[in-house]
Order: sequence, then C-alpha cells, then structure tokens
Amino acid sequence: TEPQRCNKTLVTGGGGYFGYKLGCALASSGASVVLYDINKPIWEIPNGVVCIQADVRDYNAIFAACEGADCVFHVASYGMSGREQLHREEIETVNINGTRYIIDACKQRNITRLIYTSTVNVVFGGLPIEDGDEETVPYFPIEKHVDHYSRTKSIAEQMVLAANGTPLAGGGVLYTSVLRPPGIYGPEEQRHLPRLAVCNIQRGILSFKFGDPSAQMNWVHVENLVQAQILAAEALTPEKNYIASGQVYFIHDGEKFNLFEWLAPLVRTLYALSLNILTYFAIHNSGFPLFSSAVQNISITHTFRIDKARRQLGYSPEKFTFADSVEHYIKSRAEARSEHGFPRVLLFFLAIFSLIFLSLRFDDVVLAAHLPVLVL
Repeated sequence: TEPQRCNKTLVTGGGGYFGYKLGCALASSGASVVLYDINKPIWEIPNGVVCIQADVRDYNAIFAACEGADCVFHVASYGMSGREQLHREEIETVNINGTRYIIDACKQRNITRLIYTSTVNVVFGGLPIEDGDEETVPYFPIEKHVDHYSRTKSIAEQMVLAANGTPLAGGGVLYTSVLRPPGIYGPEEQRHLPRLAVCNIQRGILSFKFGDPSAQMNWVHVENLVQAQILAAEALTPEKNYIASGQVYFIHDGEKFNLFEWLAPLVRTLYALSLNILTYFAIHNSGFPLFSSAVQNISITHTFRIDKARRQLGYSPEKFTFADSVEHYIKSRAEARSEHGFPRVLLFFLAIFSLIFLSLRFDDVVLAAHLPVLVL
C-alpha cells in the first residue's frame, strides 16, 4: 500500500537553502506547502507554495501557519556559524523555545507528523567516531559541548523525541522522527563555507594538515537529504506501520571523505586563478580565530552508518560529487552576470572565487570572522 502523502505541510526555515529545496520537492509531489521563515527565499517561489515571513519564536504566528497542516518539517535553527555563534540568547530561544512552540502547535492543531532536522553534532563533540550508529553512539554530554548551537540542537532533538506518542487536542497521537545530517552541499548553497574558505585557505590553514591527517567525515547532498525527509514523513503513517515513530536516523551520501583531499584540487585552482587577489583579501581579513569546534570537525574522524535509514525508510542516496555542484553553480552565475554586462575578468574571478566553496555547506564548522560579502 502506498503511504499517505502530505496534503498540506509546513516547513520552518523555509527561507533557507535546504528548507526551500524541501518545500519545492513537496510541492512537486502535489502537496500544499507553507514556507515559514523570518527571511523570504531568494529563489523563485513555485506554484503551490506560500511564504509566511515570521519568527519561529512567535507562537501565534506559528499556530496560524499550522492551520490545516497534516505534517511539519522543523528545519529552522540559529547559531550554526559565523557571528551568529556569539548570540547565545538567540541561539537558546530559537533552537529550544522555537522547537517547543512547534511541538505545542502540532498538538493544538492536531498535526500527526513532525520531522525534526538535527545534526550529527548532538553525538559528536571532539572524540573520534568511526561508523557510529543510532543505537550505540550516545549523546555527547550537554555540558561539554564547546558551542551553544550543538548543545541547543541536542536539547531540541530530545524534546522532539520525548513528544512522540503524546495526545493531540482533538484526539489522535503525535508521531515524531529525527534526521541527523552532517554538512550539506549542493549547487546553490551559499551561506557557511565562504567564511571557512576565504578566511582560512588564504591564511594557509588548509595548506597543511593538522590533527589526524587521515580524518574522515560524511557529507550529504541536498537532494539526498530531501529524499530522506519525505521518506521519514511517509514512515510516520499507518501504511508504513509508523516505523519511524520516535526514531533517529543518520543521513548522508553513504561515503566517507577526507576534507583536505576533497578540497585540494579546488584550492590549487583557486590559488592559480587569483593568487594576487587572494593575498589582498588575506591581508585585510587576518587575525580572526578559528573556533575549536571548527578544528575538531575538520581534524577528527566522525563517520556514521546509514543502514537504519536504508532499512527502515528505504533511503537510497544518489551519487553526487562536489565538482558537479561547482560546475553547475559557476555556469548559472556566469549566465546571470553576462546579462548584466560585467567585465569578463571580474566575472570569471567572482564566479570561481565565491562559488567554488559556496556550493558546500559546513553544518558544523563555525568561524568568528566577519568577512566582506560578495553579492552575486
């Protein structure tokens, strides 16, 4: 029997890259989609998608947006990277209070399904993990997290799991599930890695290997994470025997990567193309510290198994490469710039320099640097 599809769904964090991609995929399947975010998406809004610009900490707005929904994908979060990491109060209120409001709204609106986007950092805090799975890898102690984002995401995840099986106001039960992705990459992702790339490649941090030179990690392409989210929603239905009820799943591309080896060809290309300009930016952006959370995420092995997601959800990640995302991004931006008559040299530099690394997302790399923004 085909599982129940979403008729109307709410995606918090729908103004961001992943939330937007998820909303579009749901709309393509025939669902009515509400993208809920404090910021509007920068991309075109497809038919069947409504945007509500509001804060996840505004319960009344959340309650109103949830009207008629049968499924909520809670993607919104704050404090993942950059200067956001310094705003402790906002991290606490968005990630913890916002999640509490989502849970409460689900109960009051009789929404039966809630899928929460967590992070591998709820279990990883600097100690090596190799091929960890959901049953054997415990939560990293809350009080030992070096950054507030990971700590609050762990608290929020446990709140969502604790809400599984609780009664709804109009009868029925709330079913919840949690997905734990690592870093997300894709052709149009453009938030986090610029801080890592611009600040640290220029300063030579990635020109040598520190920590364990063979350290490995996982990545997930945005399309694979979208697939997992939709499968998790289907697995919270009677047709699937609620198999995902109260469950957590590691989600990634099914491969391990060494960051230094993965980025080396791109670093060489970047240096070869724009060494002088890079030197200029390096001089004007030096002196910003790399937080310890960034170091441990880059230099310590933390890999996970996705057997449970394959078995229970039917998750089958497609094959993607970082190079494909870069090629797509450069091509799309080059076409856009050519329409505005940019000088060819500037166009080439902007496309290569900005977007080689924008296509990749560090879900758990945090930099304190405040860098110039390249608006393409």
